[in-house]
Amino acid sequence: MPSSEIRFISFDCYGTLTNFRVGELTKNRLSDIVSPASMTGFLEDFTAYRFDEVLGDWKPYADVLHRALERTCRRWNIAFRPEDADAIVEAVPTWGPHADVPAPLARVAKEIPLVILSNAADSQIQSNVDLLGAPFHAVLTAEQARAYKPRLRAFEYMFDTLGCGPEHMMHVSSSLRYDLMSANDLRIGQRVFVERGHGPGNPAYGYQAIPDIGGLPGLLGIA
Repeated sequence: MPSSEIRFISFDCYGTLTNFRVGELTKNRLSDIVSPASMTGFLEDFTAYRFDEVLGDWKPYADVLHRALERTCRRWNIAFRPEDADAIVEAVPTWGPHADVPAPLARVAKEIPLVILSNAADSQIQSNVDLLGAPFHAVLTAEQARAYKPRLRAFEYMFDTLGCGPEHMMHVSSSLRYDLMSANDLRIGQRVFVERGHGPGNPAYGYQAIPDIGGLPGLLGIA
């Protein structure tokens, strides 16, 4: 689809634009009860349980993190400390963008309206967006949609809010399973995979790949 037919570019926020440091923080918080030899496996399980927690009915983001960390601790026979989950929830709004984000994002924003679609709480997201260095037409959250990605309902909320069909959008994410698999199912006009190492790619999902946001203006023909 020609870039001229794209009405909006939507982005995943955490991980794709914002440097989502949950693994680093969890490692630091739990280093006294999780051994160095076990930490990689523990963090992998925490990632998997966070994904599992967003697949059902909507619940507050704080509950997602609490439940995921509690289930991970149970699997590893480690006592769950609610204050560890609280610390992660409180830290999320303080995290800034990847270094490659602000300059190219600002260039793209001059040409095409930008949208955030994030698995976030309303109380978290705006402080992260303010650090991205570009204006956004809309900032949409799972709390507003009452559904988390990868559920199609989250994306449908975005289409309804924007008054735009999927065929006239580009969606950009560093995650296949949270974003780009659903974007493919919904036949979003263009899909872009930012290869940040957050999971394996699969070209069967019909995306264009870039190493970081610095590659986005080139995809759009923006000098």
